[in-house]
Amino acid sequence: MQILVTGGAGFIGSQLTERLLQRGDRVTVLDNFDPYYDPAIKRANLAQAVQCETFSLVQADIRDAERVDELFRRQSFDAVVHLAALAGVRLSIEQPQQFVDVNVSGTLVLLEAARRCGKPRFVLASTSSVYGLSQCLPFREDDPLLTPVSPYGATKIACEKLGHIYHSVHGLGVTSLRFFTAYGPRQRPDMAIHSFARAILAGEELTLYGDGSTWRDYTYIDDIVGGIVAAIDARLSYDVINLGNGNPVELRALVEMLEAVCGRQARVRHASEQPGDVPHTCADISHARDVLGYEPLTPASVGIPRFVEWLAGHVAATAVK
Repeated sequence: MQILVTGGAGFIGSQLTERLLQRGDRVTVLDNFDPYYDPAIKRANLAQAVQCETFSLVQADIRDAERVDELFRRQSFDAVVHLAALAGVRLSIEQPQQFVDVNVSGTLVLLEAARRCGKPRFVLASTSSVYGLSQCLPFREDDPLLTPVSPYGATKIACEKLGHIYHSVHGLGVTSLRFFTAYGPRQRPDMAIHSFARAILAGEELTLYGDGSTWRDYTYIDDIVGGIVAAIDARLSYDVINLGNGNPVELRALVEMLEAVCGRQARVRHASEQPGDVPHTCADISHARDVLGYEPLTPASVGIPRFVEWLAGHVAATAVK
């Protein structure tokens, strides 16, 4: 298949790209190398992909309708996996207009291009943040999305609704995948597992917001990528699907796990809970099992050591350079 991956130089996108190339797909990555974190990290993420003859890279912004339209006209895509977005709950509170501009307007540009150019199946990355303060646990896809607590979550709800409109009005096949706290090698440096592990390994202080009683449904990258590939292949007409692990971990337990794996005690500084953070996330993955054959294979007890091993090697390699 000919597949477009937007945001393909990022944490999830680069590993999805490698998985697709390995199985014989032709992959085009569209990425603007946004400086939210070091673009050099993103370029390094694509080091393996660029060696493949069936890979191509287009550096452009998803809001650039002219460039996006030209790309869709030049290529005949069978599928689009739309991962490009501004992420970060707290940053979205500081920069709400920017999040609306990139996430919502950028998604609209891509949907319009897909509508005009062959109507490839469209897999849209959403997030557990759409559930906000929902008290219905575990979170189900048919829960009402009326309690987001960050502009980021609200923008992703808007993107999902746009996808539904383009399916209903224009016949575009759209699948929205709600990711639950993906982690693993190449994870963004600002994410909790990454920043905590790096601080512990370096003997530096980490900041723990709240009393540590919040919990998240941490989902290993291999499971997330497997779910995306299954969604590409499923050829669904329209659907919304949770991709999580289904076994949430309390924040203080996460720190204890990292301490055990890193072999040293964390230096913890406590701070008040931050606006936009939710107390818990937990995915009901029964629908993903039914329609995608999705089965997460990596519990935190396995995924955390894998991540720390990668991070330690990554830090060592960076120090040598």
